[in-house]
Amino acid sequence: HAEIVLVVIPSKAFRPIASEIGAYITGDQVLISATKGLEGERLTRMSQILEEETCARKVGALSGPNLAAEVVAGHPSATVVASAFEEVIEKAERLLAGPGFKLYGNTDLVGVELGGALKNIYAIAAGVSAGLGFGDNTLSALITRGLSEMSRLGEPFGADRLTFQGLAGVGDLVATCSSTLSRNHTVGRHLAAGEPLDQIVENLGMVAEGVNTTRAVHAYALAHEIDMPIVSAVHRLLFEGATPEIALAELMDCPSRY
Repeated sequence: HAEIVLVVIPSKAFRPIASEIGAYITGDQVLISATKGLEGERLTRMSQILEEETCARKVGALSGPNLAAEVVAGHPSATVVASAFEEVIEKAERLLAGPGFKLYGNTDLVGVELGGALKNIYAIAAGVSAGLGFGDNTLSALITRGLSEMSRLGEPFGADRLTFQGLAGVGDLVATCSSTLSRNHTVGRHLAAGEPLDQIVENLGMVAEGVNTTRAVHAYALAHEIDMPIVSAVHRLLFEGATPEIALAELMDCPSRY
């Protein structure tokens, strides 16, 4: 009898669980995904899976610069709920917003979900940068060029470029790329220390969505000739045996474009 159902499941298990809960969902319920990931070669978004596996049509996505430990500690934070339905946004605000947690609505569901998923890739790169001892110059370049890559991928899907300049885009990117509380940032720091990926993931004890997202986005960008050099560098680090130093050298050798 829940009016709103928050679906917070690692992306690789999202579809089978969505299929199971589909037997219990009714068409008048609101489903909101809080999972920042993408599925498979088509980069299927979590809200699309909810639409495919349940009878719900009033779906939305929660995304933003929300490091869990800081939200729990009561630090002033803000987030975005995106949906094509105003009812979803209004109900989410009534449920979630409070004195220390501000909620904004956005009708660009595509852009909000892509921003939340893609930023995890750049958080891994930022962790590698921090692990190598690089400073703010490197981090700011990484964030701004990462934002450009996110926009290039998002537009063909119908995302609004302005969405990537908001909380669910650059806001989440800044938080995740600069904080040691970020799981994906942690993966990058350990990669820079020379640890193998399997060991890093096992020791982390939590899901770092950026690992699987990197694999999927890299394949999609190659197949559709979308220029994403940072994604390619992170893919080489994670899956092709490149060292951080080699990946960085190749990244710096990429031709500049004006």
